[in-house]
Amino acid sequence: MARTASIGEARQRLPAEFLESLSEVFPQALSESILRGMCARRHATLRVNTLRAATGGLLGFFRAQGIKHRRVPWCAEAFILSEERERQVQEWDWYREGRLYLQSLSSMVPAIALDPRPGERVLDLAAAPGSKTTQMAAMMDNSGSILAVELDAVRSQRLSYNVALLGCSMVEVRTGRGEKIGDEMPGTFDRVLVDVPCSGEGRFIVGEPASTRAWSRRLIADRARLQRRLVASGFRALRPGGVMVYSTCTLNLEENEKIIDWALDSFALETEKIQIAIPGSFSGMCRGLDPGVSKALRLFPDADKEGFFICRLRRTR
Repeated sequence: MARTASIGEARQRLPAEFLESLSEVFPQALSESILRGMCARRHATLRVNTLRAATGGLLGFFRAQGIKHRRVPWCAEAFILSEERERQVQEWDWYREGRLYLQSLSSMVPAIALDPRPGERVLDLAAAPGSKTTQMAAMMDNSGSILAVELDAVRSQRLSYNVALLGCSMVEVRTGRGEKIGDEMPGTFDRVLVDVPCSGEGRFIVGEPASTRAWSRRLIADRARLQRRLVASGFRALRPGGVMVYSTCTLNLEENEKIIDWALDSFALETEKIQIAIPGSFSGMCRGLDPGVSKALRLFPDADKEGFFICRLRRTR
């Protein structure tokens, strides 16, 4: 079993510039808590795919196999496994047959915040590998439509595979640039998910060098430019009165609150409070920014979840 790392090891192994920025943005106690979360051995988490199975059936499987688990109070379909690792779950028939899906708890929040309804038209602008796409299809009971867009051809194939495995018949997968959809399909969608490519700071794990290898301040700047283009496209694709959710799995202000501040200044958008009671969650940081940014939701890494930022916006005209 993997050993939990220490704060000292975190300070030695995480990028120095990241540690510096963490201390600049967050109070010391919160910075320490974030580092402890990055030291933790993360539990496997999953959700039942209600298009193919019922929660009660999975609970029966857990009891029969003696699998230790915990329910998630803010998501009825989600479970935390105390001992099993993801590679073990991938051997279960439940997984191979698409009756459940391995997914970070934090990754489940954007779709819940978007709250897509049966019969609506939904756009997922950067969809691979399909975690949120398939979650939304289940929430909509395969009624309505989801356009799932992915730029990378290989990742698009993985997205198509997961959509088919989980029985999401109302999803159309398109390989292409999400930045162009707003001009191609203006005012078309009732809801838009803009879960953007980001610098991934919320997924850092001490002792796993691959989780931090690509990180740099330049990457943050590059991602922020792309994020603004995707938000602009999402706004144009959204009908007046429609809802858009913006989310990242990173921690810095440049890719989170400052993107929302820019969006509120640039488009006819207003923020809405996310009505999900998640223990240990925080509001957006709005000092020096539009006060509406405070309605965003921040999740920080721990043994159960990754760091995430989620903001719900409504197009006013």
